[in-house]
Amino acid sequence: MSTPESLQDTMRQSAELLYAHELEALRQHDSGKIPAGWQMSPQSVLTFITGGQAGKVPITPKYIGNRRLVEMAIATLVTDRALLLIGEPGTAKSWLSENLAAAIYGHSNLVVQGTAGTSEEHVRYSWNYAMLLANGPTPEALVQSPIMRAMELGGIARFEEISRCASEVQDALISILSEKTIAVPELGKEMNARKGFSIIATANTRDRGVNEMSAALKRRFNIIVLPAPSSLENEMDIVRKRVGEIAFAYDLQAAVPADEALLKVVTIFRELRSGMTLDRKDKLKSPAGVISTAEAISLLTNSMALAASFGNGELTDEDLAAGLQGAIVKDDDKDRIVWKEYLDNVMKKRGEQWRGLYQACKEMNE
Repeated sequence: MSTPESLQDTMRQSAELLYAHELEALRQHDSGKIPAGWQMSPQSVLTFITGGQAGKVPITPKYIGNRRLVEMAIATLVTDRALLLIGEPGTAKSWLSENLAAAIYGHSNLVVQGTAGTSEEHVRYSWNYAMLLANGPTPEALVQSPIMRAMELGGIARFEEISRCASEVQDALISILSEKTIAVPELGKEMNARKGFSIIATANTRDRGVNEMSAALKRRFNIIVLPAPSSLENEMDIVRKRVGEIAFAYDLQAAVPADEALLKVVTIFRELRSGMTLDRKDKLKSPAGVISTAEAISLLTNSMALAASFGNGELTDEDLAAGLQGAIVKDDDKDRIVWKEYLDNVMKKRGEQWRGLYQACKEMNE
């Protein structure tokens, strides 16, 4: 069992540990009806995700965006329907999934990570083959998947990047979502899901066509599309919050980026992502890679680490330029040209306030 001292050394804490005091406050002040298998009422789950108060404890927003989408996601999980979150990379699908599981069930670590190597055993069950050879199929030799474990406990299982899995692996979910059981013919029994069981899956719209989900599987999910941040201010709020949290978690000995630096980075990302300047006067070429909000957060935290390790702790234009170069120029031949055109045709013309960053980026891209 983890001790408080060991948790302090954990690189990344799960949502239920990171926000344990908020979850406890919400449970103590919860006056709503709590569904079977849940830790708190749907109204308290909404407060945990979107922010508010629980007594005197402030609840920080975990998802900054369309509140109605969060309400729809929570309402889906109250029923026997599974939830599928779809969106562009960096639209907080996994983050929302983790925090929903933490608030509803109290644990967010029952996860299947979808990859080309994910097999049906990861969805259903497998065996401890040493025990299987020694004693044959026994309950002790059975190795439960995270989904089977969630069924047994009446909890929430998460299936990340479901469209990265082969079609036959995806379709192993159909009977689970329909019948809420997993048959184990080797033991002559079935695992029946307890009340509270559900699955939250995520899928990346950039992966469409990799392993397209069947119509039969899609029908068993309530599908919610998470959009990119709707406005510059909204995206700045998201980036500011997450950069602050990550900087605190990793104890980065650097000043949190000023709003001017945030504005520049978010402006660049929004323009390159949309292929148009914010004033909609000039069309732009977009790089081949993903220019998401998550990338902006990573860029700024890496720039802070650079400033702390090899500077005086104050974020400079050179630190930002290094981060921008790495975030934007991923396909060297194409992206370098796209970035050069942006620098010369957009950033260079923005006046004295952008001059230092322009010069630093220009030097990095040569």
